[in-house]
Amino acid sequence: MSDPQKEKLKKVKNAAPLLGIMHELKEEFHALFEQSQNLGKGTLELIDWLKKAEPYYKKSVETIKRWFGESVGYFEQRTTNGTVEGINNKLKLLKRCGFGFRNFIYFEMRALLAWHFPNN
Repeated sequence: MSDPQKEKLKKVKNAAPLLGIMHELKEEFHALFEQSQNLGKGTLELIDWLKKAEPYYKKSVETIKRWFGESVGYFEQRTTNGTVEGINNKLKLLKRCGFGFRNFIYFEMRALLAWHFPNN
């Protein structure tokens, strides 16, 4: 963050202490995933963070608890499911845009073309 942005953040935190606490928890969460070196340490740190964050982020904490095994898997392999989610998103978009395909073969050809020749 630039110096003016840091100053603005400091003013916001002073004006709204609850928002300041929530921002700090968000930064801790980010650092936890960036800095944890192994599965055991990362898992314990995540459990501690969940206890601290529960009063502020009820729904998010519940979601992380539901997907706890998958979340801590990141500490072991350092991989995410972002690629798979991106593919699913492209296929859903194609399905919405392709309403009226006469059969699955046309949909399949369009999906393969979109995958191999993106229009970016």
